Amino acid sequence: MHTQVLFIIFLLYSLLLILLGFLTSGKSSNEIFFSAGKSSPWLVVSYGMIGASLSGITFLSVPGNVIHTNFSYMVMVFGYFFGYLAISYLLLPLYYSLHLTSIYSYLEKRFGYYSHKTGSAFFLLSRVIGASFRMYIVVSILQIFIFDAWGIPFWLTVFIFVLLIWAYTNKGGIKTVVWTDTLQTTFMLIAVAITIILISRTLHHSIPELWSLMRSKGYTKMFYFTEWKDSKYFLKMFFSGVFIALAMTGLDQDMMQKNLTIRRLKDAQKNMMMLGAFLIPINFVFLFLGGVLYVYAAEQHFLLPTDSDQVFSAVAMHLGIFPEIIFFIGLIAAAYSSADSALTALTTSFSIDILNLPASGKPEKQQEKIRKGVHIGISSIIIFVIIIFNTIKDEAIITSLFKIAGYTYGPLLGLYSFGLLSKWKVRDSYVPFIAIASPILTYAVKIWVEHFVTDFHFGFELLIVNALITFSALFLFRQKGIAMTSKE
Repeated sequence: MHTQVLFIIFLLYSLLLILLGFLTSGKSSNEIFFSAGKSSPWLVVSYGMIGASLSGITFLSVPGNVIHTNFSYMVMVFGYFFGYLAISYLLLPLYYSLHLTSIYSYLEKRFGYYSHKTGSAFFLLSRVIGASFRMYIVVSILQIFIFDAWGIPFWLTVFIFVLLIWAYTNKGGIKTVVWTDTLQTTFMLIAVAITIILISRTLHHSIPELWSLMRSKGYTKMFYFTEWKDSKYFLKMFFSGVFIALAMTGLDQDMMQKNLTIRRLKDAQKNMMMLGAFLIPINFVFLFLGGVLYVYAAEQHFLLPTDSDQVFSAVAMHLGIFPEIIFFIGLIAAAYSSADSALTALTTSFSIDILNLPASGKPEKQQEKIRKGVHIGISSIIIFVIIIFNTIKDEAIITSLFKIAGYTYGPLLGLYSFGLLSKWKVRDSYVPFIAIASPILTYAVKIWVEHFVTDFHFGFELLIVNALITFSALFLFRQKGIAMTSKE
């Protein structure tokens, strides 16, 4: 009975998304799929992007990781805000002035053909691995919660999940995602709020009392000023947040495509600044939930899983059927939110950056047919990668692959920084080799420094190191004596 209830919820939620996709897509066309006809309300985009920012991993990891990092993650969130400020006034004006649909088209205008293909290829690789990893985590939970009890194999669960995402994004693309993301964000935030309230009532503690208990256990410590070698050191966390926002939002087609569906630059800038402001209290609430989960476990003498990502689900199941259902709804909302936009962005980037579809000269109907084929192809690749992850069944290897995918944002940050901060032209044919070498050298730097500097641990600041290596290599291999003119 329990499994059937969860399956019905999953099915109804999925059907609701398909219905919303049908209602919002309107007349199918590539313009609607790629850019929503430049007609999205900025406030709707901003609210929906919260859900896209908070993926299934964030939904599980941020609360669970409180035991390891306390509230230090908030320092990175403060950094995000300044990163979004830079996106608003440096990147968005550039994207809008060039009338871009795929942000990687800028690289061809600034550097050339190979730079464009390199940027888009790095995004495609990173997003396929990243999206597949996030979906793998959630589908694994769906398998445990529902499908194992019915003897349904994992590969079929993956196929069903991705098929449902394909079904509601196939016609409307980014126009549908903009609206479905508002639904996902709402359910995610409701799940967190209700869980906090239920635990508060179960423990007979008010919210201020829960805060006091968390403080007494040291969970609320936010700022680490004394030990610069610590990965939680204030300056490391803050500047990492700034550059992570710049790279993983401002240089990510997945996140920027939603912004570019807004008609006016000023509205897109308001959207980005509102998102940065929203994420501060929302991430604080997620961290507060994490503290509450550990307070609950301590007072109830409940043994938590060793994997911090499983803490939220374990407590929800321990609380009873209603909290478990609430958790389940929040989780599938988080999963759909990151998966649908990733699938749409991957389809857009491949169609525009790799196939050069809008400039192909093919009739609109034929272009639309090709785009639909790409959408199916990307969906199939994601299914395949998730099944491979499950075949590996080694969490350390899978997590390492996810981290490796994160290294690809460093070359993108370096490329865009060089393009914006200098007028030098580069040897375009060298760019793919520079972009491949940079993450390898970054990893070598990490190993070398952590070996020779006692107790030093790199955190997210590796992104900055990666970008600096790319920037330096581009400067070294620039076309000497040749710079852009003011007209360029």
